[in-house]
Amino acid sequence: MAKGHFEKLLEPGYIGKVKTRNRLVKTGAGTFIWHEDETHMNKRILAYYESLARGGVGLLIVESPTIDYPAGARWRQRYRIDDDKYIKGLSELAEVIHKHGCPTFMQMNHDGPWEANILGADSPFKGPPIGASVVSVKSENDFHNQPPRALSIPEIEEIIDKFASAAVRAKKAGFDGVDINAASSHLLHNFLSPYWNRRTDEYGGSPENRARFVTSTIKEIKKRLGNDFPVSVCINAIEIGLAAGIPDNRCITVEDARQTAQLLEQAGANMIHVRSHWLGYHVGAYLPDLMFYPDFPLSLKDLPEVYNAKLRGKAWNVILAAGIKAAVKIPVMVVGKLDAELGEKVLEAGQADFIAMTRRLQADPNYPHKVADGRLEDIAPCTACESCLGTSRCRINAFMGKEYNTVEKAAKKKKVVVVGAGPAGMEAARVAALRGHDVTLYDAGGKLGGLLPIAAVVKGTELEDLPKIIKYFRNQLEKLGVKMALGKKVSIKTIEKLKPDAVIIATGGAPVLPDIKGIDGSNVMGGAKLHKNLKFYLKFLPPNLLRWLTKFYLPIGKRVVIIGGSLHGCELAEFLTLRGRQVTIVDTAERFGQGMVDVIMAYLFQWFNKMGVKLIGRVKRYVEINSEGLVFINEKGAEEMLPADTVIPALPLTPDLKLYESLKGKVKELYAIGDCKEPQLIADAVSQGMETARAI
Repeated sequence: MAKGHFEKLLEPGYIGKVKTRNRLVKTGAGTFIWHEDETHMNKRILAYYESLARGGVGLLIVESPTIDYPAGARWRQRYRIDDDKYIKGLSELAEVIHKHGCPTFMQMNHDGPWEANILGADSPFKGPPIGASVVSVKSENDFHNQPPRALSIPEIEEIIDKFASAAVRAKKAGFDGVDINAASSHLLHNFLSPYWNRRTDEYGGSPENRARFVTSTIKEIKKRLGNDFPVSVCINAIEIGLAAGIPDNRCITVEDARQTAQLLEQAGANMIHVRSHWLGYHVGAYLPDLMFYPDFPLSLKDLPEVYNAKLRGKAWNVILAAGIKAAVKIPVMVVGKLDAELGEKVLEAGQADFIAMTRRLQADPNYPHKVADGRLEDIAPCTACESCLGTSRCRINAFMGKEYNTVEKAAKKKKVVVVGAGPAGMEAARVAALRGHDVTLYDAGGKLGGLLPIAAVVKGTELEDLPKIIKYFRNQLEKLGVKMALGKKVSIKTIEKLKPDAVIIATGGAPVLPDIKGIDGSNVMGGAKLHKNLKFYLKFLPPNLLRWLTKFYLPIGKRVVIIGGSLHGCELAEFLTLRGRQVTIVDTAERFGQGMVDVIMAYLFQWFNKMGVKLIGRVKRYVEINSEGLVFINEKGAEEMLPADTVIPALPLTPDLKLYESLKGKVKELYAIGDCKEPQLIADAVSQGMETARAI
């Protein structure tokens, strides 16, 4: 693709007097890679931000260090900037970013009204939350179930001073500007919103008064650092209350947000960063694709037209940003599942001046350079798995969260054989080839991907597009000259004939059948049988088409009992429920959803409750499967029968080390990775593939 295709996206821009390299901006989303006790940068955070700076992003906004400890923090996995002793550490980070010619802003926020113990977090703040007024929203999907204590005017003024002092420290540390987070549902947004802010003093009531906290903060920063030090402000361009049963006209309206943007501009703001917010759906507000998982909570017809929900999360805030841009003269930045193509269209249409993203840049920090070089096919895809959300890692970029971020050439070229073309094997082959080795990738199946195509049938591709992973690896392996022997089974004789220097076994795990009387019955759909059937059809049909066809025909009865409540069982339950089955999940464990990202699991379990999916945990013993269903001993020790037309074991895979064990002592270097070593998640498999190949 010609470079000129992204002419607008790749041109420099200005935020105040700071010149950006292009119009792509990495937002200040948190990584949880550092800790409140640190006064210097750890190697992991330096590697993370250096990879982004080196990758060509136009501006890098560093996640919010704590400006008010402990009242402003709800997690300990954040650096601090509430004292001068933290300046030196931040200067180390600014230096690494600047080394690659990238400007950087430091984001600032205050968690104020959030509950002290969010999702069971070990919060440094133990007191009641603080906010504009004593207002809360009871929701499993939000952080505002605990009513806050209303701040006094002296306390507000003290926090303004803390914001300004943090900005001064940011400049001393070498940052080129600051970004104030007055969006999401943090403290500053809490004051901007007429729903949250019920005050009658100078910080409540009129739009000017509700904005006073933010405008006073901007003015104080400018007073101390001068007009040439840029200040960008992130705001919600609309606040939606319908999912929480709150009329939208009681929240921030489009008109409110535009007036707020004008007030911020008058106070000295140099850029407005546009987001949006849902009351009662915190995470879905900033990860818009999650609003549609497993199902959208409202009808799209109920939303105002300026809220762009037609693309199911993509370009979520663009129309809102265009409205803000029409109201101010300073630049406007927009975020919300945007990519280079959408970003270019937004810029060409004059709807925004900068395109913000996080997940795509975490998946591939070199995204900007690859766009500039016209190498879109080389971009590692973000599949929106949300592994990065609080876990400090990425499914496709195994370097995220590591102390290193490069692949070095090997001192000696070796002949490497990789057996198994799932995620672990594909990444191992890719990295080994990058190191200069002669690599051959074998797989007994005829296609790349291992179990990814099967997972794509169950998961679908709207939230997690797993086929993109396969396409990316296929392209990279071909470009790197990896020899692919698909449809060929490897034995000891194969290895003896090839005489490789190193063998990486990535043959995956094997489905498990629990030891239950009747497990071989005709009404049992075991994992091996299920995989075999799906693999047969996937020879002729792509995953999406096969998934669509299962809406019309699926050889599974109306009443289904799934044995196993971890990730695989829960995703299968979702798939079957969407196809009209009555599903019950049983497990010996107390906790369901093991392996799922917390927020996705929370959304899914609420949907299960809505759809009548039953979860039965703490099963003491499975007695038998008969023609009527599953008989088991419940947690109280009583025998119970679950009627079922079909019983499906969905237990985690078991390691398959047969080939690995047979090759011990027969090759110089032998490794086992992925599910064949220990069945885990895709992110684990890719990470093991990278680390193993990097060591050869």
